[in-house]
Amino acid sequence: MKKWDVIVLGLGGAGSSVLYHLARQGLTVLGLDQYPEAHPFGSSHGQTRIVRQAYFEGPFYVPLLKRAYELWADLNSIASRELFIKCGVLQIGAPDGVVVPGVLSSSKLHDLPIEILSPKEIHHRWSGIYCPEDSIGAFESNAGLVHVEEVVRIHLSLAKQHGAVVRHLTTVRGWDESSTGVCLDLGSEKVFASQLVFSAGPWSNFVLGDRVASSMKILKKHLYWFEPRHRGLRLDHQMPCFFHETSDGYFYGFPEIDEQGVKLAMHSGGQEISEPSQRDHETVDKGEEFEPCLSYASRFVPGVTSRLKRHQVCYYSMTGDENFLLGRPNVDSRVVVVAGLSGHGFKFTPVIGEIAAKLVIGQSVPFDLGPFAVNRFDL
Repeated sequence: MKKWDVIVLGLGGAGSSVLYHLARQGLTVLGLDQYPEAHPFGSSHGQTRIVRQAYFEGPFYVPLLKRAYELWADLNSIASRELFIKCGVLQIGAPDGVVVPGVLSSSKLHDLPIEILSPKEIHHRWSGIYCPEDSIGAFESNAGLVHVEEVVRIHLSLAKQHGAVVRHLTTVRGWDESSTGVCLDLGSEKVFASQLVFSAGPWSNFVLGDRVASSMKILKKHLYWFEPRHRGLRLDHQMPCFFHETSDGYFYGFPEIDEQGVKLAMHSGGQEISEPSQRDHETVDKGEEFEPCLSYASRFVPGVTSRLKRHQVCYYSMTGDENFLLGRPNVDSRVVVVAGLSGHGFKFTPVIGEIAAKLVIGQSVPFDLGPFAVNRFDL
């Protein structure tokens, strides 16, 4: 009976990257996912994600982002196209708020170029964005966006080129771990590996169960694409991505890339659910975040209309401190956990894949993984 070096469970943004970085090391690797390639039922879809380095969420993320930028450049080169497009990211908020001071703190500590802009300067440069007089902007020209589904497909394709075997539409019914490896029950068969990487996104709680005490809450989130009033909000008209701290929460948006419209969403809030459901993606209901997003757009993005052109559901897997779970539950475990990306993990996917591969192989990791310790919430 074949025993794989590693099995990767979950092949979204993180899992597809892990699979690639393991396969390129020459290991025998099996990737499993319950849905088709680059599916729209988890957390790695919706056309785009923001990539930025001056991280208000914590300066300890910046070293990982610097490496991620190198790997994004590699991926652009390998794919012979721009998966990561540096259109810039404008972050707006009160001078004494969370976002702008956090951006400035990270940029100062890590010597990152940031341009501070007044409301008047913002309006002059991008008439489709309104910045209130009590706020300022921090513009990071080295930031931008990535094409989500394409990144997943490229990572999976590269993994297969390096010998990985990928099985979609495959459900894991249970698993066991011993001192020599892991066994996964697929219903009609069992598969074995020396090590296992969990990257199951919003299904992680159900797969890990009580093996990891740091259970996450799963938030149902909504993505909206609105019709623009003019072409000034297009990517090819130098429109940046933006992230805005308001009194009503955090909102973010993207330039119009194609004819689907301008993508807007609410980063804060969300409906807590017990389990992701494919039914969420079949309903015509626009969700409880539609009115806040529409209200935000009418006040702060005057370049869009109220006409909704597209809507999708995705999920945030939230840890208690909103930092990732990345590592082994304990030193003797045959399992590496990649989970709890808390709504801001996709920009890290290349370096997360590289880190997970190093953990599997036993190589040293050149980053402080303390903030991401899998057992940090254990009682």
